[in-house]
Amino acid sequence: MLFACTHNAIRSPMAEAILKHHHGKRLYVDSVGIRVAELDPFAVVVMDEIGIDIRRHRAKSFEDLEDTSFDLVVSLSPEAQHSAVELTRTMDCVVEFWPVLDPSVVEGSREIRLDAYRAVRDHLMRRILERFPPQPAGHF
Repeated sequence: MLFACTHNAIRSPMAEAILKHHHGKRLYVDSVGIRVAELDPFAVVVMDEIGIDIRRHRAKSFEDLEDTSFDLVVSLSPEAQHSAVELTRTMDCVVEFWPVLDPSVVEGSREIRLDAYRAVRDHLMRRILERFPPQPAGHF
């Protein structure tokens, strides 16, 4: 399972961490971006609010992937969708496009900006739990 976005600094690290949090070692989950950027501090704050620590995330690009044998790639931005399709052109892999707003474009006070990041986090949480419902221990 691979999540992809534009910079691997907000949306895809959040999605990766949420899926890992709910499914632990049952799934191999990674994330990438078209380009890399430093992990966004607001993303760290809003994930901390729900008890998920993403501080150790290190951004990587599609070119940095060591293993490309994914069953599913979920792209979270239009730019990432194009790269995901290119990556999987010769693979037996499903690509899904979940367009998610880049919260870093929201301007305003710290609280307004944090609310935009929370909205993205909550949207990703809902989509992930719908697509990958939590399973009882020992079932998957």
